[in-house]
Amino acid sequence: MNAAALNSHLISDSQGRSGDDPIFALNAEATRRAKAGESIVNATLGALMEDDGRLATMPVVFETLAAVPPEKAAAYAPIAGEPRFLAAVMKDLYGESQLAQDSVAAATPGGTGALHHAVVNFLAPGEALLTPSYYWGPYRTIAQHTGRRVETFLMFDGHGAFNVSAFAQALEAQIQRQSRALILLNTPCNNPTGYSLDDRDWTGLVTALRAAASQAPVALCLDLAYARFGAAAPNHWVRHVQPLVGEILLLAAWTASKTFAQYGARVGALVATHSSAEERTRIKSALSFSCRGTWSNCNHLGMLAMTELLENPQLRARADAERERLRALLGERVAAFNRAAAQAGLIYPRYEGGFFVTVFTPDPAATAERMKALGVYVVPIDGAVRVALCSTPLRDVPRVVEALVAGLAAVVS
Repeated sequence: MNAAALNSHLISDSQGRSGDDPIFALNAEATRRAKAGESIVNATLGALMEDDGRLATMPVVFETLAAVPPEKAAAYAPIAGEPRFLAAVMKDLYGESQLAQDSVAAATPGGTGALHHAVVNFLAPGEALLTPSYYWGPYRTIAQHTGRRVETFLMFDGHGAFNVSAFAQALEAQIQRQSRALILLNTPCNNPTGYSLDDRDWTGLVTALRAAASQAPVALCLDLAYARFGAAAPNHWVRHVQPLVGEILLLAAWTASKTFAQYGARVGALVATHSSAEERTRIKSALSFSCRGTWSNCNHLGMLAMTELLENPQLRARADAERERLRALLGERVAAFNRAAAQAGLIYPRYEGGFFVTVFTPDPAATAERMKALGVYVVPIDGAVRVALCSTPLRDVPRVVEALVAGLAAVVS
């Protein structure tokens, strides 16, 4: 044991951890340069910005938050969340279908809290979740912090399509090793690639899931953070997974962060769907126990306001219209990127909507550094750089593509 370890009150697993998120660090660097007067395009942070650089918000959300009576907002929320809020979330996902009747839920601080509850309740310490090779970095943070691990499969095949074969092989291998599986899929609009599963992808996934579920317990958790910003209907996935309920456990990580442009409110829920009432009762108790053992209870003001926005027809219509404006704002950037990237010959996954797109490169760090020198900030990840078009003004999209071309030229001989 070294001297630092002997002198630290931290347990060994907590020593040497980074306190800075690399994306937030890049964002801070880009912001400093811009404030110093440099011409900077900051395509790092996953928040939707107006073309003038202001954070995009939805006025009806703030009106609804302000209308909540103070004595209700200030009171403790029920441990598992407001029942009306949870019912509204389940209806938002599944309407009046049987899936809503076969679901239970717990309120969480955003989608991140929902993912935490999925990991700690459906994997034992030491076991691994399964996710594509391109995934949101905090999946690993959550897993490591709770004594679990992350295993991946190659997300794309040689034709740029979702690699169903690699998924099936990885799932089978995991079942053999740990006799259970928890799969995390961020779709529609995967972070970091922007890729959304289509009908063909889902057909292959369902076949693989059904085969695995005949051997061991399988839970599929869908991270729906960006679902309202895809090209297809946000609940397009439901008809594909509905026949599996009962064979697998279906989990949905619902969040208001992107859906209602409320990143700071930290309002979300984990919805668990299974055909067995007995299993649902066990799951509901387990999720409530996890709430009490972590954050105790969630943002009461946020839950009360989101309930009104989901249940009140007039408020919901206004929210849908305001969100559609934001979706169209982002859609213009997506279309502009696709046009310019195609002309430049960039290689990247199918991109039809969402906050991010990923461009493949043999040297992500060097590509990103060259782009920084040109005043364009992106996030290097394994095998690619992530571009946050959500925070990139439409006028700057051509500049981003030009910087990508230069960044790739610097590493491809």
